[in-house]
Amino acid sequence: MINQHISLHYNYTGKLNNRIDTEGAPLDPRTAVFLVVCSLIVLENLIVLVAIWQNHKFHNRMYFFIANLALCDLLAAVTYIVNLLMSGQWTLHLSPAEWFVREGSVFVALSASIFSLLAIAIERHLTMIKMRPYDASKNYRVFLLIGTCWLIAITLGALPILGWNCLEDLPQCSTILPLYSKSYVAFCITIFILLLLAISVLYARIYALVKSSSRKVTKHSNCERSMALLRTVSIVVGIFIACWTPIFVLLLVDVACGNKKCPVLLKADWFVALAVLNSAMNPVIYTLASREMRRAFYRLVCGCLLRDGATGCKQNTDPSQSSSNCPRAAEQENPDANNSCFLKNVPKSNYAFG
Repeated sequence: MINQHISLHYNYTGKLNNRIDTEGAPLDPRTAVFLVVCSLIVLENLIVLVAIWQNHKFHNRMYFFIANLALCDLLAAVTYIVNLLMSGQWTLHLSPAEWFVREGSVFVALSASIFSLLAIAIERHLTMIKMRPYDASKNYRVFLLIGTCWLIAITLGALPILGWNCLEDLPQCSTILPLYSKSYVAFCITIFILLLLAISVLYARIYALVKSSSRKVTKHSNCERSMALLRTVSIVVGIFIACWTPIFVLLLVDVACGNKKCPVLLKADWFVALAVLNSAMNPVIYTLASREMRRAFYRLVCGCLLRDGATGCKQNTDPSQSSSNCPRAAEQENPDANNSCFLKNVPKSNYAFG
């Protein structure tokens, strides 16, 4: 049965078109592509989580943050898959509460992912300032930051279902999210823009600290280390901006644009998919860029292949050496990669890239 509240809001914002009940219609190619991409995101983040869980040398502060980020990205992909499967013809059959849960779950997972990126930047910055070796007794800071990330994300995602919505005020409804209030959307945009600025500033500070300290230690080869860090930082911030800026801009247009005056708002799925794609890039940036993490990744993948009868990988029980004969071209290209991003007196195990 079609829900009148949902139908009213979707009709008012112009999103009712193409949502007529067509049960039995085949899955459209766009949705199929999104589902495949999200499935790959789930797989790669699951591999990261298993690799960290199986290797005790990764049980330190920075890798706890990496694991939390992988969990956030995995959940973001899962909730987006559920969102896709419950969209289209099924949207009009949802109750307002079910609609808020459907959209809010994606929002919470993506928000937690962004907050996790900020937490990683904060932890790296604090470690660079203190220049102290890893202290397992201070893991409380990790869980405090991780808990705060999830608490804020869940709180933000729950605000609409708790009352900050436009169920009783149609003119204030968002076009992209027809039951969300424009004031709520504007509030979230403000928070996320501040997060983007904070992440950019923190990584700029990290680069400045490393470059300044490098000059005091030695001039030879530290220029290369600074440039390596600059490249890594540029990738981190650049991909984040590239994936999230389009949806931020679209939401700003949504807030400022009048009802049914901006047709581009009806194409929001592509912008949301780009933001979700950031969850596919995070494992590459924050884990596979680490030589130790690459080794753990190859060991895990090769172990799975061996169990399936493959013979291309040969495991090694010596933890101090590579555990497989899988290709490691990336390591051979830069054997000093572990030291390229941070000074020697900064514990390498506290960082996930380098």
